[in-house]
Amino acid sequence: LAGGYRADNGRRTGNGIAAREYMRGVRHKCVGFGLNLAAHDRSDLLERLWDRYDREEFISADPIAVPHCFASRDDREIAGFLAATIAWGSRPMIVRNGLRMMHFLDDAPHDFVRNASERELAKLSGFVHRTFNGGDLIQFVRSIRERHGGLGRFVEASYASTGDMRRVLAAFREEFFRTEHPERCRKHVSSIERGASCKRLCMYFRWMVRHDDRGVDFGLWRTIPPSALYLPLDLHTGNMG
Repeated sequence: LAGGYRADNGRRTGNGIAAREYMRGVRHKCVGFGLNLAAHDRSDLLERLWDRYDREEFISADPIAVPHCFASRDDREIAGFLAATIAWGSRPMIVRNGLRMMHFLDDAPHDFVRNASERELAKLSGFVHRTFNGGDLIQFVRSIRERHGGLGRFVEASYASTGDMRRVLAAFREEFFRTEHPERCRKHVSSIERGASCKRLCMYFRWMVRHDDRGVDFGLWRTIPPSALYLPLDLHTGNMG
């Protein structure tokens, strides 16, 4: 959560995200989180939180465990996006259902997305995670399939042309839903243009961009600097912090 941000002077250590980088136009409220502490105390608190959670032993209980099941960039991008998409609810349930989703994809997400037949796609109808059901998963697979260059290459190209992660978030959603899809699917990818904080997409982007020697995040999208990322702080995030 802290990511190594130094609150006293704005510098970052490691691959931290500045707490000042809120979503512009997004209503948020950070509750608690030690904001009444002196600057040096805030810095120490954030550094301790970063060190506590940016560890390999934290992976197994977190949704990032799902893409960590794979070694290739393509598999990790797809598994990470799908795991982040269903990342609401209790963490054990998210991890459990994320791994179950990978089983539906034959534990080979990239190969399945590229090559699954209509009959194989139909078998995904048995998956469900809260309001994300098998029909949604089938449509997500179809949409990912249309991104021939891969999810990451689209995000990197979009950032290269805009330099603004807010515009990347908007472009990603627009591009993802270019494929014909049921209207209900759209609720599973938040719209920053409609005031959403896009917490799950931002989390997914952080997994793919940040890199250090801790072995948690993947650092696959090296053309995007960690300083471009967002950590939305809304009421829920603030309370958890």
